Amino acid sequence: MGYLSAVTLLWAFSFSLIGVYLAGQVDAWFSVLTRVVLAALVFLPFLRRQHLHWRLALKLMVVGAFQLGIMYCFYYQSFLYLSVPEVLLFTIFTPIYVTLIYDMLHRQFSAWYLATAAIAVLGAAVIKFEGINEDFILGFFIVQGANLCFAIGQVGYKRIMEQEKVDLPQHTVFGLFYLGAIAVALPMFVLFGDTSKLPATTTQWGILIYLGTVASGLGYYLWNKGATLVNAGALAIMNNALVPAGLIVNIVIWNRDVDYPRLILGGVIILFSLWFNEHWVKKHTMRAQHSG
Repeated sequence: MGYLSAVTLLWAFSFSLIGVYLAGQVDAWFSVLTRVVLAALVFLPFLRRQHLHWRLALKLMVVGAFQLGIMYCFYYQSFLYLSVPEVLLFTIFTPIYVTLIYDMLHRQFSAWYLATAAIAVLGAAVIKFEGINEDFILGFFIVQGANLCFAIGQVGYKRIMEQEKVDLPQHTVFGLFYLGAIAVALPMFVLFGDTSKLPATTTQWGILIYLGTVASGLGYYLWNKGATLVNAGALAIMNNALVPAGLIVNIVIWNRDVDYPRLILGGVIILFSLWFNEHWVKKHTMRAQHSG
């Protein structure tokens, strides 16, 4: 949980930075390509041939293509139709995707994991349920595309690492994750990018460099490594912890209007879902496995 919690705090700033400084000002396709290229530059030096085989390399690139490449393509477009709080609202369905995809890969249905994810979704919905703008339907489906790709990527990575050697140093292969993302982002920029909307200020360049090297580079590695250390229920819940974290950043730095009672109540519900997973679901699942 430590990795996931740290990255949640790290990513809490990303929503507002994109929504306030980049969306509508810097070409979304250029932003995506810049982030994944910078992230790749962070991890490519750590690649070690002795830990790689072609099947693992291909799997990691596919996972990176989904979780980072295709996801970002949806994610950045969503800010053209939605405000930062609205994007946060529509991410509350990610835990459901995480749980269902994980179960599908294991050919099982874990009702208890789904229950913990549903409780977390309820908490996030309590926080963010409010009036939304006229573009909400299109924005909603765009964000769901991002959510689905993000879920596929993190569950896929978790599954891949479950099948690999326990002592595999993950940082020595993770650079391929970003190469998969570049394989998506580069052609999208070539086809749809607008070179007249490149970053025009040092602030915009600075934010892109931070998002690429820290939020994407360090963040996605720690998040995916953390995903391999927790069960599917905890992973689903931590996906929704981004909602209150992102809102708190919005409130403190950008002074967005917020319904404090809703924020507190929703936060308590999400914390309860985490407690429920850690102290009840794990014990129930272990008991079921031993009895089986």
